[in-house]
Amino acid sequence: MLELPIATADLAFNEPVQFNLRVDAELLDLTKRKLALARYPEEQDDFDEDDWSQGAKVKVVRDLANYWMNDYDWKKKEDELNSIFNHFLVKLNVPGYGPLVLHFTHAKSSKSKAIPLLFSHGWPGSFVEAMRVVGDLSDPKQPNAQAFHVVAPSIPGFGFSPAPTKSGVGPNIVARAYQILMTEVLGYRTFVTQGGDFGSFITRSVAIQFPQSVIAQHLNMFPVPHPTLWIAPLTYARWKLRGLFYSQFEKDALAVRENFETDQSGYLEQQKTRPQTLGFALGDSPVGLLAWFVEKFHDWVDCHEALSKEDTITLVMMHWIQGATPGLRFYREAFGDGKREAEKTFETYVNVPTGVSMYAKEQLHCPQDWARQVANIQYWREYHRGGHFSSLERPDAFVKDMREFFTMTVVQRAIKRGNV
Repeated sequence: MLELPIATADLAFNEPVQFNLRVDAELLDLTKRKLALARYPEEQDDFDEDDWSQGAKVKVVRDLANYWMNDYDWKKKEDELNSIFNHFLVKLNVPGYGPLVLHFTHAKSSKSKAIPLLFSHGWPGSFVEAMRVVGDLSDPKQPNAQAFHVVAPSIPGFGFSPAPTKSGVGPNIVARAYQILMTEVLGYRTFVTQGGDFGSFITRSVAIQFPQSVIAQHLNMFPVPHPTLWIAPLTYARWKLRGLFYSQFEKDALAVRENFETDQSGYLEQQKTRPQTLGFALGDSPVGLLAWFVEKFHDWVDCHEALSKEDTITLVMMHWIQGATPGLRFYREAFGDGKREAEKTFETYVNVPTGVSMYAKEQLHCPQDWARQVANIQYWREYHRGGHFSSLERPDAFVKDMREFFTMTVVQRAIKRGNV
């Protein structure tokens, strides 16, 4: 029940239409009825309340579901998201795919030297991840701070971007769509990029396909493969002797990554192989989708105090609106069907200046020498607090890194061109 201001068939190519977010009242009422009728499993009594090894805890999910049913005010959140962001729809003709409609937000700075910034979200996130940083980035609190024109699109099928009606929309097609959005629709001949989770694969793909457009890229997830003896012997040796040569942060980071790969990646296998089957359950049951997300939030978020109950439900709502399945299908497009589309973006060397911010509970970390195998690393920061949703959990650190890294790379580029 995605309500849009204009039928997608009536949209003209490359002509954005501004609108305000709106969710059908019928869906909101149906959601409350389904929440009221939910059936919950029973906990076994030999698992204490802090033991999530079986999955989401019933007490936590029930508490959030009751909040969603009785206290969560989507209309209030809708008004807030309409005040924070300027929302647009645009139809693009994407090479290799065809027509594709995107929802995007655009915060155009009033500063004359603002840098265009493409913010790419992931799963289980959405453009909402930018809500605590877009204001400061586009309208800095400090008078001399670098400003940005912040563009935060929604991956097709996420939030208010209509779900693709045919398959084939993975990170590479989304990267092409985003490049058309930035250059042809918004007129930014060059720009900088930022991405985490799926956004990291999309960001890398933009730089691989369109290096002439990307001044610099910043990532807060870097799932590069393990080093090999033949390709990177020194990096491989350091990894094998990590007890002697790795910092404590690197050791902890790889422990988080190993735990993800061995204990927390079952959802990925399901979503990349049979997303539609799972979609029947998660797209019909708000409690089911909530539990699916809450388990991820528990394991992947570090600053839990930064995510209120309202924030949690809003993140879930961005997938509930379209029935969850489109977001699940994106895993099959990215990782499934033998294409390895997403993985290949981190197996290709990218010469675009790259900055990386590593947060302690981000699931797919790597040491800096791993990253240097596939990227022109110019900036590297490690944070002992923070997790998967860095822009929500640590907005001050996130904004600081954007300013430091992108200001540095833009100035360096200007010097090389003789403009400084």
